[in-house]
Amino acid sequence: MIHGTLFALAAGCMWGLVFVGPLLLPDYPPAMHTFGRYLAFGLICLPLAWLDRVRLRQLRRADWVEALKLALVGNIVYYFFLSSAIQRAGAPLPTVVIGTLPVAIALVSNWRAAQPVPWARLLPSICLIAAGIALVNQVELTALRADAQADLSRYAWGGVLAVGAVLCWTWYPIRNAEWLRAHADRSDQKMASTWATAQGIATLPLALFGYLGFWVWSSVTGSAFDMPLGARPVPYLGLMFALGFLASWVGSLCWNEASQRLPGTLSGQLIVFETLAALCFTFALRGAWPQWQTLMGAGLLVAGVVWALRAQRG
Repeated sequence: MIHGTLFALAAGCMWGLVFVGPLLLPDYPPAMHTFGRYLAFGLICLPLAWLDRVRLRQLRRADWVEALKLALVGNIVYYFFLSSAIQRAGAPLPTVVIGTLPVAIALVSNWRAAQPVPWARLLPSICLIAAGIALVNQVELTALRADAQADLSRYAWGGVLAVGAVLCWTWYPIRNAEWLRAHADRSDQKMASTWATAQGIATLPLALFGYLGFWVWSSVTGSAFDMPLGARPVPYLGLMFALGFLASWVGSLCWNEASQRLPGTLSGQLIVFETLAALCFTFALRGAWPQWQTLMGAGLLVAGVVWALRAQRG
């Protein structure tokens, strides 16, 4: 359980990076952030797939179909929603909306579990995490209302898109963990990296098709965006490959390792590490300290995680 929690922490830190990516290149549309990142992820996985070719050959047709579904929903659609939400509403609001994931995943996982954790043991940790999210959310919404130049309709659309991202990532980790548990005979120490690489290979044609489709659409509509790499190709390529490796491959690897070691109800709550990491990175990018309510909310999130760990141990 300790190792699983540490892997979940590492995955959360890697995934927290994706919340600042669209802010570093705000002049690039969400489609370029999404397809560029996952093109890089797929290309990174090509040499990894060659090195791991023996294990990848063990995957059956149904496994590749599952990898394709996970890649489409958990990678492409999720990050398109998230990057669009961040560029419309800034990072904090989508971050706190995504912060509801631990509660959503824990509830759905426990409902689907063959041997669910008693709700009385699960409820306190969920309440602590929900209270922490509410505190952070209150701070950000107060700041939005105080901003006279805020475009409320734009922020509202950002919130709606963030909810779409929550739906995608409520489905993804539960489905991914179910596949790993269903293939426990192959879920040894190396299967986590093999499954992460398989999803990267499945993502590559989707990202390539999407990138070429966006290029054609930009040409047909006369978009002012400078295809294929925009006005700042070197920073763009550097950011895409950094996110493709750290957030996509390393993050997936760590999460697969955590999913093999932890029950779904607990691993779902540990996605709170992503919210904490995203808030840390966002405030570092702002060059400002969070308010006391935000710090208290983060403390409640951590307390919820600790309670969840104790509840799982009975």
